[in-house]
This record gives sequence, structure tokens and C-alpha cells, in this order.
Amino acid sequence: MPALSPSNPAEVMVIRQIVPRVITTLSVPFWRFGYVKVGGRGTIGIPPPLRRARSLLPVALTDEVKRTVSEMGTVKYITALDIEHHMFLGPWHKEYPDAKVIGPEGLPEKRAKSNVEKVPFAVVFPSQNKEATTVDPDFDSEFSYEFVSAHANKELVFCHRPTRTLIEADLLFNLPATEQFSRVPGADATSGILTRLMAAVNHTRGEAMGQRRFIWWAISAGDRAGFNKSIAKINGWDFERIVPCHGDVIESGGRACFRRL
Repeated sequence: MPALSPSNPAEVMVIRQIVPRVITTLSVPFWRFGYVKVGGRGTIGIPPPLRRARSLLPVALTDEVKRTVSEMGTVKYITALDIEHHMFLGPWHKEYPDAKVIGPEGLPEKRAKSNVEKVPFAVVFPSQNKEATTVDPDFDSEFSYEFVSAHANKELVFCHRPTRTLIEADLLFNLPATEQFSRVPGADATSGILTRLMAAVNHTRGEAMGQRRFIWWAISAGDRAGFNKSIAKINGWDFERIVPCHGDVIESGGRACFRRL
């Protein structure tokens, strides 16, 4: 089977401060099913002056990532944003064992059935009575969040209020994954028939009818009432930037883009 993620993450990862000294992204190449170039991204946030980093959707923990984290502060939280994005939870927890691990319903059970490292979850968001679930006063003072339990992948979506930044995994794609493949020698984020087909659906340009139809007919079909309730809550947040796992960061106009899709 073709590789999903790179064997040399240190050589191809793009580490970028999208909000200087507050939010840093870790962008890497990632091939869905081993063939489709969708990219992957982790996000580290640190609200000054707390000096306590929040790692959302972690990626490979390279030496450069460790140095970046060390410069940002103490890791207090490690978050998996859905039941699919948890590949590097084990190494991050091993390196930062005092950090609270946060994830969605179903992920602890999924990991328990798999041959992966054991990770203790401090906060698990449930489908039932999810509004009663909180992280802690420190985290909640900086972030708004919603568990989109109606999404097939059980999505956790976060909004860093001070920087007006929405951080999400599979709720919204912004292909092609230009930044995420920018350090891969000879790679083109748009090459390959399967990649082009994926990008034709999962982009945010213009009316983005492909992604809108995909969300309507596939993503939300199982529980449209629950999905719409979550989307209405997110739509009420004040954000300008969107940091997706797959594809390029939407630096401005994020809320208008979100509403259009």
C-alpha cells in the first residue's frame, strides 16, 4: 500500500507563524488512500501571557517541532479534532505526559481496538448533552468550541477568539494543498487524476458548488437537524481566518466563505 504520510517529515514540513508568537501551523504532505494529495496540518496556539501551548491536531513530532514548542511554552493540551486524525497522539502524549488529551466520542474506543499507543483522554466530547462538556476555565477563556457529532467523522471545531481563528479538520476543505506540498521535491499539489477530481469538489472558490453539494448529499445526510444546529452555532462565532487540516489556510474572509459553503 502506498504511504499516506511522508517518511521524512522534518525535510518537508512547513512551520509557519500565521499569528506571530500566538498561532503556528505545521503543514505536511499527506496522501488520502495513498494517492490523493490532500495535505495535513497541525496547529499550535499559545495565548500570551499564559505561555501554555495548545496543540490542535498534532502532526509528526520532529526535532524542529519540539524546538518550536519549547519556544512557545509548556504544552497543556493535546487535541484530536475527530476520530480519523489521531495518528500522532501517542508520541505527543509521551513527550508531554502532563498535557490534557481532548477528543471526540468514539476515538478512545477506536484506539483501544487498534494496535496503537495507550493515551489517557482527559476530556471526551459526547453526542448526548454535549453542551455540558467543558475543558477547563483556562482553555475556555480563549476558545469557543462545538462538537459536530452529526458529521460522519465526529468533528471538533475550535475558534480562538482573540485572533478570530477557526481551526477544523474535515468540516471544510480548501484544496489544492499548495503549502503542504511546497517542500516536496518535484511535487505538484494539483497533479494526478484522483487529486484533480478531489480538488474539483473540495475547494472554496466562487460558489464552490461541488463542496456544497458534497456537504448536503453526503456529510450532513445522516442527521441534517443535528448538523444544522452545530453549523448555526459555529456561524454565530466571530472569526476571520480558517485553518483547515486539508488545503491552504484561508487567511481572510473566512466567515463569509464558511457561510457560503
